[in-house]
Amino acid sequence: MDTPMPAARRLPAEWEPQDGVMLTWPHDRSDWLPWLAEVEPVYVALARAVTARERLLVCVRDEAHRAHVAALLAAGRVPATRVALHVAPSNDSWARDHGPITVVDGGRPRLLDFVFNGWGGKYEAGLDDRITAELARQGAFGATERERVEFVLEGGGIESDGAGTLLTTAACLLSPGRNPSFSRAAIEQRLGELFGLQRVLWLEHGALEGDDTDSHIDTLARFCDAGTIAYVRCDDRGDAHFAALEAMERELRALRDARCEPYRLVPLPWPAAKHGRDGRRLPATYANFLVINGAVLAPTYRDPADAEALARLAACFPGREIVAIDCLPLIQQYGSLHCITMQLPAGTMAPV
Repeated sequence: MDTPMPAARRLPAEWEPQDGVMLTWPHDRSDWLPWLAEVEPVYVALARAVTARERLLVCVRDEAHRAHVAALLAAGRVPATRVALHVAPSNDSWARDHGPITVVDGGRPRLLDFVFNGWGGKYEAGLDDRITAELARQGAFGATERERVEFVLEGGGIESDGAGTLLTTAACLLSPGRNPSFSRAAIEQRLGELFGLQRVLWLEHGALEGDDTDSHIDTLARFCDAGTIAYVRCDDRGDAHFAALEAMERELRALRDARCEPYRLVPLPWPAAKHGRDGRRLPATYANFLVINGAVLAPTYRDPADAEALARLAACFPGREIVAIDCLPLIQQYGSLHCITMQLPAGTMAPV
């Protein structure tokens, strides 16, 4: 798709300067209840890594939960001066999908608050859908304008190179539970208007067992710069993922960047199969990393492939520290590091 859009609006790349990162802390009234003892240390480790470089915005369920989270962060040596705790009731903790998506509009950040309906109506999401509005009401974003968009979209479903190209999957954006009245062309047009896009690149293949999102792109393929894509490769022909991911790899090879050059493709290794307590396969993926100021926070899974994944990400992000975060507990609920975070670009958070 090549649709000329107003130059005033742009969807930043994740590697651009940030004020901070948003988290929605898990709690005992969510599906996290059986895993809280395992997953909260992951959040503390993530908070420590983020606050070493930028600020952290944390949504908590209520005042009692605020006190609990504050105590955990203090025990984990997370500096309180770098953390803003806000009470905003939640159904779950996937901030990537219910948090705001920031555009630069006329040189200033603007928070787009899309409809979040639990990945096409699979789960109750009424509280999560109201979080961004509640944070804005409390002043978490300072003077940054919030724009409600009556269109279903999750942050995990899109990848931006910061220069007018969006990468996504057809399985997600065309799923009937999201925007059923929109054709592919209408979705491209709407996203082009909202994000100032010049191109939308669609992947027709690629999926991970255990993924509830209809193939979010952030589990499969990620921009590392405007000419580089890191992606999941399955090298086990006996694995159920092999055929679909091989087809996705062929699609990626056929893509061209804005200069009509092939992308530099960096395959990420394939971890051994991980399974939940119920025997269901879990979506362990090294593509679910988070880029922050000066660093890349990379998920690991207590797997022999962890070291190779970290090395390949280091090659993709020269000059940034690669910080490993043990995310094996996170995938018990079928998401990973990028899924629980939302970056807040420079100028979006209330000044301290």
